[in-house]
Amino acid sequence: MAQTFRLESDLLGELKIPAEALYGVQTLRGLENFPISKFKLKDYPLFINGLAYTKLGAATANHQLGLLSDEQFTAIEQACREILNGQWHDMFPVDMIQGGAGTTTNMNANEVIANRALQIMGHQPGEYTYLSPNDHVNCSQSTNDAYPTAIHLGLYATHLVYIQHLQALIDAFQAKAEEFKNVLKMGRTQLEDAVPMTLGQTFGAFASILRDELTHLNASAEEFLTINMGATAIGTGICSEPEYASLCTQAIADITGWRIRLAEDLVAATSDTSCMVGYSSVLRRIATKLNKISNDLRLLGSGPKCGLHEIELPARQPGSSIMPGKVNPVIPEVMNQICYKVIGNDLTVAMCNEAAQMELNAMEPTMAQCCFESCEIMMNGFDVLRKYCVDGIKADESRCNNYIKGSIGIVTALNPIIGYKNSTKIAKEALSTGKPVYDLVLEHGILTKEELDTILSPENMIRPVKLNIKPRK
Repeated sequence: MAQTFRLESDLLGELKIPAEALYGVQTLRGLENFPISKFKLKDYPLFINGLAYTKLGAATANHQLGLLSDEQFTAIEQACREILNGQWHDMFPVDMIQGGAGTTTNMNANEVIANRALQIMGHQPGEYTYLSPNDHVNCSQSTNDAYPTAIHLGLYATHLVYIQHLQALIDAFQAKAEEFKNVLKMGRTQLEDAVPMTLGQTFGAFASILRDELTHLNASAEEFLTINMGATAIGTGICSEPEYASLCTQAIADITGWRIRLAEDLVAATSDTSCMVGYSSVLRRIATKLNKISNDLRLLGSGPKCGLHEIELPARQPGSSIMPGKVNPVIPEVMNQICYKVIGNDLTVAMCNEAAQMELNAMEPTMAQCCFESCEIMMNGFDVLRKYCVDGIKADESRCNNYIKGSIGIVTALNPIIGYKNSTKIAKEALSTGKPVYDLVLEHGILTKEELDTILSPENMIRPVKLNIKPRK
């Protein structure tokens, strides 16, 4: 069957719109102008929800001010609620990366909501005499307050999901810390033998350094709850009524249940995109920590015969097309690459923020895309690392024990008991002969096996302790 179209017009002329489409002429112009990436608005549902929250809040305020009829408001409200329930997201096809400071995205939302509202009112899409994308859905607004508000709301909603995925990974590391709490291993600094610790302490540290970031994440996400609705074009509030800004802000707070507040200086808030810089920088911090953790997992699991192999990572796929039996640490490797991408996105966010000019930052679309993408790939990475790696890690206790006995690093633990002179003598002999420190201490009769085992027991090796043991020599 031949596709049918409707004609819509704007400042530049007429365009044919598919008759069944809820978007309109300005969305179509955005599709023609910005075939830039594979990052489409329809793929970011929480951003679309942010747009729906924003438009519903604006409509609520405009209805209270008598700028929308009961019928118009009811239809707009239903359209927004449907979008929040996951409907019509396929009608948001525009590229996330776009010129115009987000005008294409804002108009995409205005047109979809207007045309769906028209259907609810018993009219056809495009019959804007009854309800217009600009005059009604966008009433009292500019892209320059509606778009950044939608970004803030979308990113805050994303943050609430993000911390759940991060917490699950933290919990997985903490569970391993408990499982491995009695597995003694050699600690390392600068990749050289240091002093003994437990494998549980290693995994507990992984959990702790990530847990510390929850505070930073929540603090930076709070900035998203400050919005500039009512600023309109540049922060002066032109084309809105005096009560609109406060009414709209309160409406969005009521709709979302979040502590939404109006920016104190709307001119400043309209050009200031630093809240995305702050949040992205915390994502970068987490990425650098996870990169270190992933590297440690790969080192600790290296081998199996010629590496450290203090832990065994779950085998996820054959590791080579030419080397039979090889299994690679593919899950930590993909986490490494996710971290590098997030770090790169953070640099892009910083550069876009610096590019603000006068009363607006036109680079917000790319900032938003980077923030949403970083959250999405990190959440996916958290889940993959947890399910396909951390949960299945096993300790090679025999290998850990052999390293302890064979390392001169345990001399440090013996030093307070046997003294520096004896410790130096044992360390030099261990290096020259290759004999384990453990064996040499017994061979020279410095300590008994029972005394040595007491000193080297996990509970005495991993924390400050006072032992009443005296050397015999």
